[in-house]
Amino acid sequence: MSLKPVLGLQQTQSLVMTPQLLQSIKLLQFNAVELEQYVSEEIERNPLLVRDESRSSEEQQPQPQQQSEAEIISERLDASLENLYPDDPGRHDTISPDLSAQWKSAGGHGSTLSDDDWNAESFAAAPRTLRDVVQEQIPLIFRDPADRFLALHLADSLEDSGYLADFDELPERTGTTRAKLERILVTLQQNIEPPGLFARNLCECLAIQLRAKGRLDPAMEALLDNLDLLARRDFAALRKICCVDESDLADMIAEIRALDPKPGTAFASGSSAPVVPDVIVRPAPDGSWRVELNEEALPRVLVDQAYCAQVSARSGKQDQAFISECLQNANWLVRALDQRARSILKVASEIVRQQEAFLTHGVSHLRPLKLKTIADIIGMHESTVSRITANKYMLTPRGMFEMRYFFTAAIASADGGDAHSAEAVRNRIRQLIDQETADNVLSDDALVDILKKEGIDIARRTVAKYREAMSLPSSVQRRREKKALAAQR
Repeated sequence: MSLKPVLGLQQTQSLVMTPQLLQSIKLLQFNAVELEQYVSEEIERNPLLVRDESRSSEEQQPQPQQQSEAEIISERLDASLENLYPDDPGRHDTISPDLSAQWKSAGGHGSTLSDDDWNAESFAAAPRTLRDVVQEQIPLIFRDPADRFLALHLADSLEDSGYLADFDELPERTGTTRAKLERILVTLQQNIEPPGLFARNLCECLAIQLRAKGRLDPAMEALLDNLDLLARRDFAALRKICCVDESDLADMIAEIRALDPKPGTAFASGSSAPVVPDVIVRPAPDGSWRVELNEEALPRVLVDQAYCAQVSARSGKQDQAFISECLQNANWLVRALDQRARSILKVASEIVRQQEAFLTHGVSHLRPLKLKTIADIIGMHESTVSRITANKYMLTPRGMFEMRYFFTAAIASADGGDAHSAEAVRNRIRQLIDQETADNVLSDDALVDILKKEGIDIARRTVAKYREAMSLPSSVQRRREKKALAAQR
């Protein structure tokens, strides 16, 4: 047997993930905020991409000719800006993404500024942060510059919740004794508003607030030292430790519940972006449901063919290659956005068709549904449906829901009928527990019996799992809490 090199040809087939295919997959996963940010970056990077301003122009000054051009644009998703701006075809002054976010009328779509676009909220004062509030009070509490210096160091170690972090490391960091830092810390805890700041743990935070109210007596201190028993709702043990009766313990627990466990969060400066629905579902006049894409969540971009032709006529070979690449990327993005919108609408429409009973009657009529079921009906791959429904929201007459909400596991029916949705079963368990009284608390076995009488075949361990997932305590803990609340009334 000899080894020697051989030259030969072999033909094979393979699936290659091109960069554009990978980006198309990412586009499906983007939510509305991420998609808007991505499109803004692409517009800054690609000179041939511009935002479609046809809708805003038509709203301000409707014209039959502009409507006709808009219809052509929606079909071809490509047009010259000369049709959109007949008075000034060569000028495309739009708001940059950073500036656009500061103006309501721009809506993130790069509208041209006018006198009506002035927004007073742009000049509003920034909210006060926790650091601002603390630094304003420290000079009023400490007169000695050295004490003030140490207090500011302690303020720098505050977490957003208002708790003090890494106190044990501060003596070495500040070059002072622990006893002196303790003195500064106690002074801050007693004088800083709101009470509860500069605490090192939950017990200390609650104690500071109770001391400010004059309610930190020995019984309350004993209760704070045994918060683990309170979390387990072991009221009998707490009554013995605190030396109080059932009524006094209920009053003490009510006082603790009225306190703020994280007083610093009231000054949190960060604001979460509002959820923008990708799909809007409305009842139609004929009794069916109308499914529409939310235009506010769909960035619309066009390829500036006029500018492309103008630049191409004056550029050399190297510039031509760059322009050709920009044109190719621009055309791809327009097509990819259109395909993404169509895919979302197709999936959402089928979800609405499958969950029509939920929209009509509520969560108790939510049907069990799988991603594969939708994928097989609309002719898509299951992974594609999974990406489409991730981080996408649907606004319905019953509220805002993530698309994934409508996909739940099936629980068999006890009488051999249609299966029940796991989400509907969880909702029923919550309803039964909410209807309990102090004298009639349902155990997990009792919940199983009730559900089976209602035609839901479910195991006890499944009931316990659903109950714990909804942060509902056990029947023993619920009975203790309800009796304590009843005694308080």
